[in-house]
Amino acid sequence: MPKIVDHDERRREVMSAARRVIVRDGIDAATTRAIAKEAGYSNGVLAHYFADKDEILLSALRQSHERIRARLTAKVEGAAGPLAALRELLLDNLPLDADRAQETRLEVSFWSRSLATEELAEVQRAEASDLRTAVRALLDRAQEAGELRHSAGKAGEPREEAREASGVRGDRILAGSPDDLAAPSTSKTPSTPDDLDDLAEELLALVDGLSLHLLLYPGRLSRERAERIMLGAIERL
Repeated sequence: MPKIVDHDERRREVMSAARRVIVRDGIDAATTRAIAKEAGYSNGVLAHYFADKDEILLSALRQSHERIRARLTAKVEGAAGPLAALRELLLDNLPLDADRAQETRLEVSFWSRSLATEELAEVQRAEASDLRTAVRALLDRAQEAGELRHSAGKAGEPREEAREASGVRGDRILAGSPDDLAAPSTSKTPSTPDDLDDLAEELLALVDGLSLHLLLYPGRLSRERAERIMLGAIERL
């Protein structure tokens, strides 16, 4: 009796093998030969399911994005409110455990290659756009629910008014007082769309920056400190 082959499962195995090679050895080491060896198949099996190495890499990236999206959806849907959902979303995008560290390594590995491969760049742009849309929508909902403390400051203008409204002046921030950084505000100045656009970009830039620093400078930035920085930024909203 001929052996029944689950072709979808084989594709998933090859994509998972590609992801492991990239995370462990780097994207330049992810040759078809290395991926086939990791998956336990011959090069001929890979050629049966994928046109070339770029298709394998692209599929592995999409597989990772699908897993992340499913996990985030579950976390956000279970959150108590918009700001709590935003907290879950942003923290989940930081490499604060082994699984998310691997996901971040995979993502970052594709950045340089995406500069030269438009198809890869389009996939990453689409994913980044989805994340930004989610962050922006949660900021809108948080403002509608009265959860944002003050205006984020108009685009292109100094943010001293926003800092004063929150009870935190720039010189006190530089002084580094934890009490000042966490100072509550009674101001409820509505934020404009431009304010919230800027705020979304700042939060996403903080996620990317902290993620890179965690991967590159683990001796300088601990996971606990990165989480504390992210939570502090959200608390100041």
